[in-house]
Amino acid sequence: MLDDGHSADVKALARELGAGYIRRPDRVHAKAGNINHALGRVRCDFFAIFDADFVPDPMFLVNTMSFFARPNIAFVQTPQTYGNLKNFIARGAGYMQGVFYKLVQPGRNRFNAAFCVGTNVVFRRSAIDELGGIYTGSKSEDVWTSMLLHERGWKSIFLPETLAIGDAPETIGAYAKQQLRWATGGFEILLTHNPLGRKRRLTMDQRLQYFVTATHYLTGICPALLLLVPPLEIYFDLRPMSLSVSWQTWLVYYAGFYVMQIVLAFYAVGSFRFETLLLSAVSFPIYIKALANVLTGKQAKWSATGAKSGYDSPFNYIVPQVLVFLFLLCTSGVGVLRDTQNGVFTLATAWNATNTLIIALFIGTAVKESRRLRREVKTARRAVASAAIARHVYPAPSLLGGYADTASQPVETAA
Repeated sequence: MLDDGHSADVKALARELGAGYIRRPDRVHAKAGNINHALGRVRCDFFAIFDADFVPDPMFLVNTMSFFARPNIAFVQTPQTYGNLKNFIARGAGYMQGVFYKLVQPGRNRFNAAFCVGTNVVFRRSAIDELGGIYTGSKSEDVWTSMLLHERGWKSIFLPETLAIGDAPETIGAYAKQQLRWATGGFEILLTHNPLGRKRRLTMDQRLQYFVTATHYLTGICPALLLLVPPLEIYFDLRPMSLSVSWQTWLVYYAGFYVMQIVLAFYAVGSFRFETLLLSAVSFPIYIKALANVLTGKQAKWSATGAKSGYDSPFNYIVPQVLVFLFLLCTSGVGVLRDTQNGVFTLATAWNATNTLIIALFIGTAVKESRRLRREVKTARRAVASAAIARHVYPAPSLLGGYADTASQPVETAA
């Protein structure tokens, strides 16, 4: 157990279960630094990595280790499968990865370009030693490490078999942090280590696959551009194209586009989730921020997916979406007023109203989440306070905004 949380409870649990426990004196380079520190203290020919929120199947090593019979295999990666798809955000974030693990990674495997996703993976120690350890120059250490290994001629295997179950982000904050971390890593590759560059020692297939990975999150910015089209027509009478069709005909085209997405989703992954479509439509501020961070060299704080630290309002992460919603709501009002005066219902107004409704649904989700988190914090406070009173211990304020029994907490100093 590599404990970067410096938890006395985790240390006690590891001792109880007979598991090794390593706590480093600092937290330099986040997860990559944590792994490298542990590798410096243990001897092994192979090592597996599991995030704290993943539970491996007992057959994990049985099903993965046979691939290492080939001496040029650097790592074997298995899918991330989620078992907590119980709320809107978890379902949207979880099913968003469905196409990647069912189609993209197996396809990349064909070109020796399947990359590590940071968990549910086994590495050959000698391959990582050749790099000097897991790559520490990015928050997306998994993709970078994979690419550097491929550049050195190592091969990877993606095994499309669920051998570990974990947690998808359950809150807007956790989802935003996850996507920001992933998008930042992709943009870093694009702008600082372009796979198409002549210095990259990759095959053409690998170059194209990593270039797609590096540019993938640019598509997440496109919804922001599409949101601007109706307001440009409503306020400035500017149109990207001339449409001499009725709004009924336009609706058929518009509906046809989304119906095709639904059909393709059923064909690719066997189901369609509205949550995934909604999250994709409102995530553009995250990807714009990631791109801006890379362009300016700003370092974002690393945060584990799903890490909890008390009440964290979802509105701390969706200020841009709220501002866009207010702008679109006003624009819809202006559009309706203009169309009423002109006696013609325009496509721009219908389109803008649709966009307004989509973002409104997301903000409604944030409202529900905020209420739920407040209830959970209050329940936790009452439970801890009641337990403290029952033990006749005065509860001291904790970082969670609740109470902590300081009398029963051991004091430890990091070695």
